Amino acid sequence: MNIIDTEIPDVKIIEPRLFGDERGFFFESFNKKAFTDAVGYEVDFVQDNHSLSVKGVLRGLHYQSAPYAQGKLVRCVEGEVLDVAVDLRKSSSTFGHWVAVNLSAENKRQLWIPEGFAHGFITLSDRAQFLYKTTNYYHPASEKCIIWNDDNLDITWPKMPEMTLSKKDKEGLSFRQAELFE
Repeated sequence: MNIIDTEIPDVKIIEPRLFGDERGFFFESFNKKAFTDAVGYEVDFVQDNHSLSVKGVLRGLHYQSAPYAQGKLVRCVEGEVLDVAVDLRKSSSTFGHWVAVNLSAENKRQLWIPEGFAHGFITLSDRAQFLYKTTNYYHPASEKCIIWNDDNLDITWPKMPEMTLSKKDKEGLSFRQAELFE
């Protein structure tokens, strides 16, 4: 497993070691010991989620407020997405910064997004299947959304001929209105 630091040190790109031949390939998609070594502390995943999106679907920027915050280990197993994490931790030196990473079935990369971040992605391929592990259960009353195109964040999303967002994502709060983490 290859660990790549991003501009936000707590957000990590994880590249698996791939074993392939004419039959296909094999890789470990998760190894608790290697993951713990990579992030520097033990993480307990409690839920796996799976979504399917078509080209131009933007989901996010989602998070759950404390004490129901979720860390996420995300990956794309079909197609390609641009995945974005935004630091909502007021005490962090990267507060308000964001990082974007292409995740695809081809590159097999995963992204670790710890608690205290908002998360979103846009589908770049005709369709994409997106899997993620979370460190806390879904808690609807704690679910929050920051508007994807907030001027204060100024995220560089790809230009798409058509974008599709849910009602919730269209009505997200501004970064300044968001419930933040200490």
